[in-house]
Amino acid sequence: MVKIFIGGLPDNIQEMDLAIWVSLHGRVETIKVVRDRATGKCKGYAFMEIYSLPDAKNIVSTLNGETFKGNVITVKISDEESGTKTAKPKPNSSPAFKSKRPRLQR
Repeated sequence: MVKIFIGGLPDNIQEMDLAIWVSLHGRVETIKVVRDRATGKCKGYAFMEIYSLPDAKNIVSTLNGETFKGNVITVKISDEESGTKTAKPKPNSSPAFKSKRPRLQR
């Protein structure tokens, strides 16, 4: 399965509407619309797992830049599936830099 990213979604998007729209161009296995915990509104993006790489490429080439529910949508294959994601060290991860408070002298 291939994970794709879909951005530019309206805040009132329903999973079923998105799944139906995308499934016209490839087989959708799972969908996860990212929502604000407090309001339940979409944060503007979602992830989908697509059955195969050819399906995912067809979805990207067909839907990227198209309009969906009044918004221009960005669709791309997720970095973690393409293998380009690498771990980067976090800044100030050394124990010597953990506290930003000045120490009080007694």
